[in-house]
Parts: sequence; C-alpha cells; structure tokens
Amino acid sequence: MRTVKVNLDKKSSSSYEIRIGKDILDRITLLIAKDHKAGRYVVITDNGVGMLYGKKFIHALKDIGLNASIIEFPAGEASKNINTVLEIAGKLMESGADRETCLIALGGGVVGDIAGFVASIFMRSVPYIQIPTTLVAQVDSSIGGKTGVDFSFGKNLLGTFYQPGAVFVNLSFLETLPEKEFNNGLAEIIKYGIIDDEKMFSNLEANIDALRTKDPKFLLSVVENCCQIKKSVVEIDEKDHGLRRILNFGHTLGHALEAMSKFSITHGEGVAMGMVAAARISEKKGYLKSNETKRIETLIGKAGLPVKIPKSLDTEKIIAKLKMDKKRKGGIINFVLLKKIGMPFIDGKIDHNLIAAVIEEMKQ
Repeated sequence: MRTVKVNLDKKSSSSYEIRIGKDILDRITLLIAKDHKAGRYVVITDNGVGMLYGKKFIHALKDIGLNASIIEFPAGEASKNINTVLEIAGKLMESGADRETCLIALGGGVVGDIAGFVASIFMRSVPYIQIPTTLVAQVDSSIGGKTGVDFSFGKNLLGTFYQPGAVFVNLSFLETLPEKEFNNGLAEIIKYGIIDDEKMFSNLEANIDALRTKDPKFLLSVVENCCQIKKSVVEIDEKDHGLRRILNFGHTLGHALEAMSKFSITHGEGVAMGMVAAARISEKKGYLKSNETKRIETLIGKAGLPVKIPKSLDTEKIIAKLKMDKKRKGGIINFVLLKKIGMPFIDGKIDHNLIAAVIEEMKQ
C-alpha cells in the first residue's frame, strides 16, 4: 500500500494521508478503527455502490466491533442538491448521530461531495473519511476538501472547503466500474499530464492502451502520480485563491456543457471537450503551438472521450452558462490556458466571441 501525505501548513489537524493499493478493504477497516476513533460510523453512499459494496463494508466494520450504519440516496448527478443534504441530515438526527459520529463517503464524486458537505455542516462539523470508488474520485475529487452540491444556476455553487480525515484508494473498486465511468477518470488523468508535466503526458501517449485495459502496475503508478500532483497543489493553495485554479483546466466550459445537457454529458466528457476548447483558444491567442493542440486532441480521442461538442447545444446559452461560473470575477470568465504542455496559466481576458467561435468550430 502506497502512502501520500497531504501537509496543510500550520494546520496539522487538517493534514491527512492518502492510502493507495489493491484489495485493501480489510486494512482500511483496521486503519479506521485505529486512527479515526468515533462513537459511531455512518457510511454515506448511493444505491448503486450500496448494492455492490455497502453491506460488505458495513459487515467488515461491525466484525471488528465498530458501531456502523449506512445511509443511501439515489445514484446520479440529479441527487447532488440541497434536498439530498437535508434528507441525510434528517436521517442522521433520527439515528441519534452526534458530534462523536464519523461519516464515511463510499462512492464516486457525487457521494464524496455530498457526504463532505454534510460533514462540514452537521452539528457544526463532524469528521469524515473518503473512500472513492470511481477513477475520477480516486485521482481528483476525493482529495483537497472541496465539498458541495449543484444549484439551479450551475454546478457546485453551494459548498465548503472541508478536509477529510483520510482518503483510502482501493483500486479493486475499479473492476466493477463501467467503461464510460472509467473513461471519465481518464479525462482527469490526462488533465494532470497537460497541466503538470510533459513527461507524464508523453508517458500517457505511449501507454494509453495499458491504462484503458487497467494494467495493474501502470494504473497504480498513474493514480499515485495524480494524487501526488493534486496534493502538492492543495498544499500551496488550499482555498482555490491562486495556483489551485490550474486544476480547473477544461472544467470551466466542461461544467457549462454538463449543465446545458442536463447532465446527459458526463463530467469526464465535459472536461474532455473543455480541454480541447482551452487548447484551441490557447493556440488562437498565439500561446500554444498547433502540434501540441493536436497531441492533446489525439490523446483525448484515444482515451475514448469526445473531442466534438454536440450540435444540439446552443452556443449562446453555453456562453450565458459560463457567465454564471463560480470562479468568474465580475463579468470576466477565467480560463486556464496553455503556453505549452506542462505550462498552464490563468487568462481572464478572453473575448466571448472567441469562445463562441471555438465552440462553433468544435461542432463541425
């Protein structure tokens, strides 16, 4: 089992470890009992993950003498709203949960965001642990303490920064993950290669087939590398005021596309299209060489992700949705652009007509 430590400056109580391995469920329960003592443990999950792993995990916790129960909600982005938060809070109260309760998020990004948000506000905060079951959550969303739910105006507009007590990445969960969901995670992995290290990007180019077939050794090294990158950024900028914004590469347009499609476009698909658009904007503004734009589009396509925007989505409505992005400043939409692969930067001076032109170009 590999260990990555997230060290948050002057906040030792907020620092935590990411444990990564395969077939580590038994060790996870023992580590929870040893390092995260609580009066009771409540597993928060969706009904899909609950059916696959919920009962098994609850039994594992109970077998070592822990007081554990489970709360499930319907799977999918449609559940990521304040009503689900209130329902979970109500069930916690009915079960007798108090400030000595530890929540355990068992699931993908939606579960992690909701459980983390509930933990941050229930009884003015209780501890929680992330056990991500999707590739997106394992390499990205479970790390860094961003929590929240969607609002009618856009994604993740209601939320908090609240760090987990630990993150346990069990790669065995990926064996039951549908191909489309696995590909969503590939979008985040490719994002790390684009924004952090040209060597990592080249490694992905050379080994994308091994990654798609879940080669155990290569998958472990890639997941660990992504966790290292994410933790390094979070350590420098925990609250998303500066450097951490580079992690939003592809996400600004991606979130708008997700919302515009009423989430028929998945997170990874939205990010993939957003990364292509950001690369094209970077090229059109004279920052990125055309051959690097092509490399990015080619790798995204080889990962089984879309490089075209559906013609059915109205361009002006996409632009309007972008203007509601929570990372905007006034009327300025901040995009993460590239000077080259491995060298991102923030640009808030992108003409809306240029964005519209790229969107139209990607519909062709």
